Amino acid sequence: MEFLVDMMSEAQILRTVLDRWKSAVDAHEPDRVAACFTDDAIFQGLQPYAVGRAGVAAYYAGQPLGLTAAYEIREIRRLADDVVLGYLEVEFGFTDRPALTVNLGVLVRRVDDDWLIGHYQVSRLA
Repeated sequence: MEFLVDMMSEAQILRTVLDRWKSAVDAHEPDRVAACFTDDAIFQGLQPYAVGRAGVAAYYAGQPLGLTAAYEIREIRRLADDVVLGYLEVEFGFTDRPALTVNLGVLVRRVDDDWLIGHYQVSRLA
């Protein structure tokens, strides 16, 4: 398995992690969202930051039912063999209000044979 992970492109790595994250967000499954993150992840949504999976799960548990996420990768950099930086545009959809578009920076890193989010930071320019 490790050989296959080594052969993945940066885009494949990001899409694998972010598709898993998106699926969990869309299904409103906070614990599954949190499983996309490292144990010590730094997480900054549009509320005060948290460290670790429990903070990520609490953040997404507080989000409204029907929340969806659609992302587009803008930039990718491999910072080391086991670290990939992604800069994204994410549109969060709601059932009762207009969508919210944000910028998202993520660092994903390889942990054993998996890739997980170690840093997640949302910014809103509007």
